[in-house]
Amino acid sequence: MDDPDLTAPRYYLNRELSELAYQKRVLSEGTDERNPPLERLRFVAFFTKNTDEFFMKRVGGLKQQITAGITTTTPDGRTPREQLDEVIDAARPLFDRQDAYWRSELRPELADAGVAIREYDDLRGDRRDRLQAYFEESVLPTLTPLAFDPAHPFPFISNLSLSLAVLSTETGEETTFTRIKIPPNQPRLIEVPDASEQYVLIEDLIEANLDLLLPGLTVLDVSKFRVTRNAEVRRNEEVAEDLVDAIEDVLEQRRFATVVRLEVDADMPDESVRILTEHLEVDVREVFYREGPIDYEDFFELVDLDRPELKLPSWTPRSHPRLPPKVGDSRGEERPIFDEIRTDDLLVHHPYHTFEGTVQRFLDAAATDPDVLAVKAAIYRTASDSKVIQSLIDAADNGKQVAVMVELKARFDEENNLEWVRRLEEEGIHVAYGTIGLKTHTKTALVVRQEADGVQLYSHVGTGNYHSETAKGYSDLGLLTADRDVGQDLTNVFNFFTGPTLNEAFRKLLIAPVTMRKRFTEMVRREAEHARAGRRARIVVKVNGLEDPDMVAELYRASMAGVEIDLIVRDICRLRPGLEGVSENVTVHSIVGRFLEHARIFYFENAGDPEWYTGSADWMTRNLDHRVEAVTPVETPELRRQLRFVLEASLADNRRRWVMRSDGSYERAAPDDAPVRDIQEILMRATDAAVERGYGPGMEVDADLITRDLLVEPDDDGTSGDSSPATDDDSRETDHPDGEAASVFDAHAERWYHPDSETYGWAVRTTDGDRRYFKTREGARSRLRREYGPAT
Repeated sequence: MDDPDLTAPRYYLNRELSELAYQKRVLSEGTDERNPPLERLRFVAFFTKNTDEFFMKRVGGLKQQITAGITTTTPDGRTPREQLDEVIDAARPLFDRQDAYWRSELRPELADAGVAIREYDDLRGDRRDRLQAYFEESVLPTLTPLAFDPAHPFPFISNLSLSLAVLSTETGEETTFTRIKIPPNQPRLIEVPDASEQYVLIEDLIEANLDLLLPGLTVLDVSKFRVTRNAEVRRNEEVAEDLVDAIEDVLEQRRFATVVRLEVDADMPDESVRILTEHLEVDVREVFYREGPIDYEDFFELVDLDRPELKLPSWTPRSHPRLPPKVGDSRGEERPIFDEIRTDDLLVHHPYHTFEGTVQRFLDAAATDPDVLAVKAAIYRTASDSKVIQSLIDAADNGKQVAVMVELKARFDEENNLEWVRRLEEEGIHVAYGTIGLKTHTKTALVVRQEADGVQLYSHVGTGNYHSETAKGYSDLGLLTADRDVGQDLTNVFNFFTGPTLNEAFRKLLIAPVTMRKRFTEMVRREAEHARAGRRARIVVKVNGLEDPDMVAELYRASMAGVEIDLIVRDICRLRPGLEGVSENVTVHSIVGRFLEHARIFYFENAGDPEWYTGSADWMTRNLDHRVEAVTPVETPELRRQLRFVLEASLADNRRRWVMRSDGSYERAAPDDAPVRDIQEILMRATDAAVERGYGPGMEVDADLITRDLLVEPDDDGTSGDSSPATDDDSRETDHPDGEAASVFDAHAERWYHPDSETYGWAVRTTDGDRRYFKTREGARSRLRREYGPAT
C-alpha cells in the first residue's frame, strides 16, 4: 500500500464543527438525568455562555473572512462560506434541544422541587400587585423605550443585550416598532413575594406592565430578542503608537461590530423580524427562533441556591499534604515554603488542592520573605479582586524587584487587565503589556532568593491562570521547583517580556514559539522510530485542543509505525481516529465533568526511558506558533507517578469520558456491569486519602487503576526489557488462521483473548491478575512476551 497523502482534506475534521461537537457534549451533561437538577441547570447555563463566545469569536471570524472575499480552504477542504453554513446548520438543533429540555423536563422538575420560574399571569392577585409596585418603584425608572419611525432612527443594540420588540399603534392604522432594553443592572430573576425560591423573569414583569411604560398605546405584540456581535476586531499593532490605546480601541470597536446572530422568540411576528434583520443587516439564516428564555446564563444564580439535595456533593479544595496550613518540625516551627520546594519538586493539582494554600502561598511568601530579591510573574487572566496582584504590590512595597507581564490581548479580559496594568504602574511596578504579534499565554512565576549558598531560583510553571476563582472550577496542574535549569530558562523568558529579543537557547523548558514545536515533533518521531525497531513506544497526551495540522500528520505517521496513541482532548480535535492504514492505533477521548478539564500532560514512552511534561500549551497552531508558552519536564518519580495516575484514571473513566468515532461524532463511555469510575470523583478521593495519610505526595494513588503500562522510571538498563528487534523465533512465526502471528499466541493461548470491544482487538491477562487491552497484534504480542516470555 502506498503511503497516504496526509495533506488530503479527508484526514482532517473541521475546527468549528469540532468545537460545536464539544458544546453538544456540554449540553448532554445538562440533559443527563444521572446529574441532579441544579447540576444539569449549571451545564445548560454553561452551554449558553460557551456558544455566545463561539458565535462572537469563531462565527465572527468567519463572517470577516467572507466579507473580505477570502475563499482559501481549511485543512478539511472548506471555504469560510461553507464553514459558516455548516456551523449554522449544526448549531440550530442544539439550541432547539436546550429549549425543549428546559421547557418539558428541567423547569417542571425544578418546580416540583420548589425552585420555580413562574409565569406572571399565574400568580395570585396580591403577589402580582406587589410585583407591580416593585416594577413602578425600581424597574420603570431605568427603562428607556426607543421608538423607530420617521422621526426616530433605528436604535443601537448592544452585544448580548436582551430586549423587547414592541409593535403598537395609537390610531389603529400605523404601526410603531419600539425597542426596550432589559436593564442589565437589575436582577434578571425577581423573587415572588412571600414565596421562597419562586421567581419571575424581569422581561416577563416588564411585558406584563407595558401599559405603565407606554400609556395610551394599543400593544399588538411583544417579543424578546437578543443580538450577538463579532468580537474578532483588531487594530494593527505594528502601527499602534501605544498597545494600551490599541486595546481600548478594540473594546470600543466591539460595541459596534457586525451582528453575527439574532435570537428571537419563536412566535415573533414577521414584521418585527423583518425590521430587525433589515436594520441589523442579518441574513435570515442567522436568525434563531427560541422556544425558551433567551439567555440561560443568568440561571447560574439558581445553581448557587442552598439546596444541597439538588446538587452534587460540594467539594472544597484541600491543603496539599506537603503544605498544610502550618508546616513545622517537631518543635512546631513553621517551615518556609521555599525550604519545602528545595527539598523536592512539588506538584499541585487544582481544584483538588487549594490555590490559596499553594500558589498564592508561594507568592505571599515571596512578598514578605526578607531574603527574596525579585519576583516576576506572567498574568493572562486573574480575578477582579486578585490577591495575586496584591502580593506583587506588597513585594514592591517591601523593596523587592518586581516585574509583571500582563497580557492585554486576553480576549474578554482586556478591560479587567487594563485596570490591573494601571494599578501596578501606580505602585511603581514595571509592567510589560505584551509582545507584538504574539500573545503571552504562559502561566509562570519566578522568585529570586538570596541563600547561604548563593542566589537560588524558585519557579512555578502551571497550566492555569493565576485566578483564585477559576482554580475552584478548573482542573489545572502546577509545578513548584527549585531546579536551576528551569529557573534560568524562566529568567530568559521574563527578559524577553521586558527586553528586545528572545534567547532561543533553553536548557529544559519547551518554549513557544521558538523550541516547542520542534521538540514535540522530534519526540513524536522518536516514538515512531522505537516502534519500527520493536522497542516500547507509546504516546499519551492530555490537552484542551488538537488543531494543528502538522502535529496531526505527525501523529498519523507515528500510528502507521505502530505507536499506540491515546489523546485526551477536551474540545477541538482535527484528527480522525480509527482510519484504516492511518490512525488505527489512535484513540481520542474527551472528558466533560463538574470541573473544566484544563490541565495539559504529555507522555512519551521512549523505549522505556519515559519523558513527562506539563504546561500551558495545547497542540493548536496558535499555541505553537503565535503565543509565548512554557512546558516543563516533570522528572521526580513521585510526581511522574501522580501524572500517570491522572492519565490512567482518565482512560479508565466510564462516567464522564466520551470516545470519538472516525466521523468526528462521540460515543459516551458506559460502565455496563463494571463499577462506575468518574475521574474527578477518583481524584477527590485520592486527595482526601493523601490528606488523611499526612505529609507526602499530593494524591494517594489507587493501585487498582494503574495498569503498569505507563512508565514512571526507566528500567535498570534504560530500556523496557523488550527493546530489542524481533528475535529469530519471532521471524519464524507463521500466520495463525485468525490472521495473527502464531507462536507466542499459541504458547500462551490461555492468557489472551479477543474482547467484545469496538476499540480493542486484543486482551492479555497479566501476572498480577489484571487485564490489558490492545488495538494491535504487536501490542498484545509485546505484552505476552514481557509477562510470560517468548515462545519456546
